Amino acid sequence: MNAFEFLAAGGAVAAIAVLAYILSGSPKVGSAALAAALSAGFGAFTAITIAQDGVVPVWTNHTQNFWGVQVWWDLLFAVGIAAFFIAPRARAAEMNLLPWLIFVAATASIGLLAMVARLFWLERRTTP
Repeated sequence: MNAFEFLAAGGAVAAIAVLAYILSGSPKVGSAALAAALSAGFGAFTAITIAQDGVVPVWTNHTQNFWGVQVWWDLLFAVGIAAFFIAPRARAAEMNLLPWLIFVAATASIGLLAMVARLFWLERRTTP
């Protein structure tokens, strides 16, 4: 396996671990620190990727063939679904949704992770 295959496999293992954690009966309020660390880590990885390859490959990767478009649409659906489910809790926590959703639209998972970090922090403050 090359380095890219190891990175892809590591992501799959992490996703399976998260799904198992959810199935195990995770707490109602997540970890703000973990979400913030994941946002920062993925943001740093993205910055390295942009520094090495630029931003044009993002568009190129998603417009070359049906698989590229499918992955692009999958990302858009996932971001939309996540935002849809996060928004009511964010409103209840009195978060201003507009700047957060602009951040999410611009950065996808990086923004979502930062948004839930803030949400979890706010919820933890108000949870007895």
